[in-house]
Amino acid sequence: MATASKQTSTDELTKDALPKNALTKDASAKDAATRDVPAINAVSGSVRVEIFDQVYNLRGSDADYILQLAEYVDGKMRAVSQQTATVDSVRLAVLAALNIADEYHLLKRRLETPSPETRQRASKLASALDEVLQDTRRTG
Repeated sequence: MATASKQTSTDELTKDALPKNALTKDASAKDAATRDVPAINAVSGSVRVEIFDQVYNLRGSDADYILQLAEYVDGKMRAVSQQTATVDSVRLAVLAALNIADEYHLLKRRLETPSPETRQRASKLASALDEVLQDTRRTG
């Protein structure tokens, strides 16, 4: 389960050009002493999370969003580990990433391809708008 805890180190990796919700990993983030204490370091903007029993210090502009992402990834990795015989965390991470990429592309395809009902409604609305515009030009 992804958890957050207080950050005690100051040697965190930073990048100035990160997008709003971009994350960076602190390579020294394996301090197990404070793992179970949920907290956000307000000074540095970092959040300590645990994903599949590994601790990471992550930075971004929205700590709650980072926690949600970490919990989601942790859940995916745990689901994959229950369905496969592998114990290699790198393989599990890759399989979880493939599952997340599959979800993403299915949702993207669904959003990019309107349903027949949506296309029909859009066509009707476009026709109605054309009629209104033509009437306005004739009377206007």
